[in-house]
Amino acid sequence: MSRVLVVDDDADIRGLVRELLERAGHDVVEAPDGNEGLRLFYGEQPDLVVLDISMPGLDGWETLERIRELSDVPVLMLSARAEELDKVRGLRAGADDYVTKPFGRQELLARVDAQLRRSRAEDAPETYADGFVVIDFLQRAVRAGDQDVTLTPLEFRLLTAFVRNPNQVLSHDQLLELAWGSSTAAERDQVKLYVGYLRRKLGAPDGGDSPIETMRGFGYRYRPLPGSRV
Repeated sequence: MSRVLVVDDDADIRGLVRELLERAGHDVVEAPDGNEGLRLFYGEQPDLVVLDISMPGLDGWETLERIRELSDVPVLMLSARAEELDKVRGLRAGADDYVTKPFGRQELLARVDAQLRRSRAEDAPETYADGFVVIDFLQRAVRAGDQDVTLTPLEFRLLTAFVRNPNQVLSHDQLLELAWGSSTAAERDQVKLYVGYLRRKLGAPDGGDSPIETMRGFGYRYRPLPGSRV
């Protein structure tokens, strides 16, 4: 779950964005203006900021400037102005994305998720190791037990999704988002197929089961073996 700060002087917009994000599983804090937004930003340390441009007092541009003085947290700007120059100004000022009002609900969620994925990827460690699987993300090298494992790019992304969400049940749709890049990029049956491929290639520790568990009716879960050094 990610924490998102929504800063907008329009209570209806704030309420709509909050509802959308909370339904998607995010924790949301909100502010009606730039000054309150900055106070919450410093106190709550959000993973992403949804920031309106046109606000009385401290507007979105000034708020963004102050955020960028201290942090590179993803900022998604909201504006009723769709002119190209406004978008360029926002991106050059340090915003990560720019969405015009009125916006599509699914579009906003997709843009928020894209920025959070990018941020997590940049902050992710270069290596992973537990008692069975060892991964070098930079070299895309994998070992299971004492064997090197050759994975396709898709299988590697699938394994990455599992080890970066240990002990968490991931649904078919979540795995499609994390490994394929979109919940509509492939059929759900392909998740089952490729999880099977990945299991066979990784194998299992002596006398044990695959670390990738099937949670019937829910999805799959990766259980790190003892000796985890995530």
